[in-house]
Amino acid sequence: MSDGTDIPFESPMIPTKMTLDDTFQFRCHKDIACFNQCCQQIDLTLTPYDLLRLQRRLGLSSTEFLAQYTVPFEMDAQAMPGIKMRTQGDTTVCPFLTPAGCGVYEDRPTACRYYALGLMSMRAKDSPTDEDLFFVVKEDHCLGHRESQTQTVREYRKDQGLEIYDEINRGWRQVILKKRSSGPSVGKPSTRSYQLFFLASYNLDGFREFVASEGFNDIYVLEADLLDILRTDDIALLNFAARFLKQVLYGENSIALRPDAEARRLERRSQRLAAQPQFTEDRGYDEPMVD
Repeated sequence: MSDGTDIPFESPMIPTKMTLDDTFQFRCHKDIACFNQCCQQIDLTLTPYDLLRLQRRLGLSSTEFLAQYTVPFEMDAQAMPGIKMRTQGDTTVCPFLTPAGCGVYEDRPTACRYYALGLMSMRAKDSPTDEDLFFVVKEDHCLGHRESQTQTVREYRKDQGLEIYDEINRGWRQVILKKRSSGPSVGKPSTRSYQLFFLASYNLDGFREFVASEGFNDIYVLEADLLDILRTDDIALLNFAARFLKQVLYGENSIALRPDAEARRLERRSQRLAAQPQFTEDRGYDEPMVD
């Protein structure tokens, strides 16, 4: 994601903005000479829905998947936490690459599905909505651009199964975009806010426990029907997580607060004796304790 002004001069991204109905020439297939080469040089940022799809496929909990297959990184100069795919050992090879191709192809991440396109979300100043723009990515090793197949961006997105990925990730992307587009006016979020961002973005199992906790329900008012849905529906929980982050980080209040929420929160915090979570090399950011 970018506002389009930070593309480096040497970037393989061709700086021509495309819409859904613009066309480009590209095709990747198993008989092409460069097949799997991009999977041997990965630098994949993962979205919340990417994590959900992969952990479901592997039968892992959120914590297990984070520990085994991801590494943390800072998404911006203010250390907003992000997650990237862990590579094989000291190489740049994707952990799911097999001799026959992608071992998790049906659940491959968003960035893999988009290649050889790039997606940038932009929001004009004071605009309530964001706009998606697309760019062709041409890397020296990729021969797919020499293939004769031409399609629109819309057709390519549908063929790659991207519509559901973008729909589910949109709320989360808006959280990040607002921080980037607002700049200094938003200010640097607190450590606690970043811990909540990590939990709601990347640890869905932990966020579900958080929403069901006494501490959460001391502060927020959720309808019984919604609570029931959030206990079992992962997609609903991801959507709710984006709402929660917009409220915590930017004050976009869509979740009702109890009248005495602040007093309850301060009382609980004053009673909490455990140390704050710490950053660990293997797991990234530990889950925050509930206020």
